[in-house]
Amino acid sequence: MGGGLMGLWTAYELKKKNPYLKITILERNTIPLGASTRNAGFACFGSPTEIIHDIEHMGLETTLEVVKMRYLGIEKIKAHFGMAQMEFDPCGGYECINKDYVHFDQLDEKITELNAHLKDLTDQDQTFLRIDSAIADKGMIGFDAMIENSLEGSLHSGKLVSALIQKVQAAGVSILNGMEVVFWEKKPQGIIIHTAQQILFTCNQVLFCTNAYGNTLFPDLNIIPARGQVIVTSPIEGLKLTGTFHFDEGFYYWRNLGNRILLGGARNADFETEQTTETAVTDLIKNKLTRFLKDHIHPSYQYTIEDHWSGIMGFTENKKPLLSQVSDNVFVAIACNGMGVALTPIMGEKAAELMLLYF
Repeated sequence: MGGGLMGLWTAYELKKKNPYLKITILERNTIPLGASTRNAGFACFGSPTEIIHDIEHMGLETTLEVVKMRYLGIEKIKAHFGMAQMEFDPCGGYECINKDYVHFDQLDEKITELNAHLKDLTDQDQTFLRIDSAIADKGMIGFDAMIENSLEGSLHSGKLVSALIQKVQAAGVSILNGMEVVFWEKKPQGIIIHTAQQILFTCNQVLFCTNAYGNTLFPDLNIIPARGQVIVTSPIEGLKLTGTFHFDEGFYYWRNLGNRILLGGARNADFETEQTTETAVTDLIKNKLTRFLKDHIHPSYQYTIEDHWSGIMGFTENKKPLLSQVSDNVFVAIACNGMGVALTPIMGEKAAELMLLYF
């Protein structure tokens, strides 16, 4: 259930492991409209301050486990699709930091520690490199430090979804759009899926890949919805900003979209309101994002805000993606905690392996 990145990658892995399986994906929308096609298109595996925060709250082992899945997921995307096919741009990732950051005085030491932790994974002595002098070169102001990660990049998430759809359909997977699952039940003949369209489906196994919407069918899982809002500027003449950027432990994120700037985040300004599955947009967040641009993009740039949209992410309390068997032959793979592009290729593998254990 769910035709976004998680459902597509899992279907792909199941067919690869057993081509004779009969697989149907039910998607409630015409195209996936959760986070899969509405994200900002970042191919990233964790900014330094986010990883530091997670180590402090989740422990080193758990944090590195999740970072590894993200990194391997990005590598898998690049291995399976042509760079042009999904508009993958190995433009590098950057984190901007100010002096009010709690570990600013120990920043160099923290970066050295992170690089040591990640060396075996990335095969780089310096996954993260401090390059404060490049802030002005990128046309930005109002930051005190900047850290580069040359292994990150950006992609067109809609084209990634489209490429995955083509791949799974070529393998024989059926995708039925406009099918909203309302509940399921077990019968002697199998698992019965009931839809709002009054159409029933019977299957031997079912995997729910409904991300932030998982609470509708499984309220005990306590998935926390998180709306991410994004704005896009008009074309900016002479724009020097290139790459993907994060600030404030990842709560602000931006990149160039050609000669435009795409900026998202600021949900930490209104956590309670943004814990929703409603794909609306709000003036509060738009104003926060617009103010951020004015504070940090060189004032010589002239632009207007031309677009504003939102996507819905799913979070867990421990920030680990959730893969679980909730009943006999009923599974969930949800809650990528804002990192679905990078995590779903590997989560799809793990979900397929789990399901095949009971086939």
